[in-house]
Amino acid sequence: MKKKEALWGYLFISPFIIGFIFFLLGPMLFSFFGSFTNYNLTSKMDFIGFDNFKNLFFKDNLFKLSFYNTLYYVVIGVPLSVTFSILLSVLLNNQLRGIKFFRTIFYLPAVLTGVAVYILWMQLLSPSSGLINMLLKYIGIKGPSWLQDPTWTKPALIMMKVWNSGSAILLYLATLQNVPTTLYESASIDGASSIKKFFKITLPLITPIIFYDIVTSTIGSFQIFQEAYVMTQNGTGGPANSLLFYNLHMWNKAFVEFDMGYAMAMSMILFVIVIILTAINLKLSKKWVHYSGGA
Repeated sequence: MKKKEALWGYLFISPFIIGFIFFLLGPMLFSFFGSFTNYNLTSKMDFIGFDNFKNLFFKDNLFKLSFYNTLYYVVIGVPLSVTFSILLSVLLNNQLRGIKFFRTIFYLPAVLTGVAVYILWMQLLSPSSGLINMLLKYIGIKGPSWLQDPTWTKPALIMMKVWNSGSAILLYLATLQNVPTTLYESASIDGASSIKKFFKITLPLITPIIFYDIVTSTIGSFQIFQEAYVMTQNGTGGPANSLLFYNLHMWNKAFVEFDMGYAMAMSMILFVIVIILTAINLKLSKKWVHYSGGA
């Protein structure tokens, strides 16, 4: 009976196992092997050892620039988006008239399609006719050139990331609504202010979701590609390569120059970086993430 149940169990999970082998594990192993070869899709894979990695670190200046651009986007964009999502979800958690309308408005960017959103933002960020610069001009501020100025290209995309925080806001809002109201009532009786309630009750109880948001946002930010590809005219990297992110540079190497071995070496480096950062986050989470069960 146990063997029969096990057989049925494996049968039901077989679609996942097959998909995992052919669409995840297989490509990962192929990329790992291909990173040590000279391969351009049409020729056979010639084993060249660590030459791709040596060229990456010592000869490719665009590799260093693309990594810097991506790191800039991650280091500034992730904390801003997480902070914005937390603060906004706290505001949206109030039971006020019309609050459902505002919740819908702030969640709406999460359901909009990618390319359409990027084209919309290109219009909004237009130096001469964009709505953002028009609003800045209205209050007496001369707006920057945004996507035409290397100084402002990455801040523009970070602003887009913060704007598109609807999914995270929804998670925080759902968590906040599960916080026991008795805790706030007890704190009020003890004379705690709203700020103390936030830092002593609200923030500790939502740390698991904050941790989840930080990890997923970090991984997603390291994989930024579509925004730069669409908004810089098919992956040119923008002015002074200011929007040449890591994945965009890897795409150009793979599908513009057809240097697949080099691109696979880049993918392996990115994989290692993400694994290390995730492991560090998991290690540090034990010191600040508080679970309801006391873990």
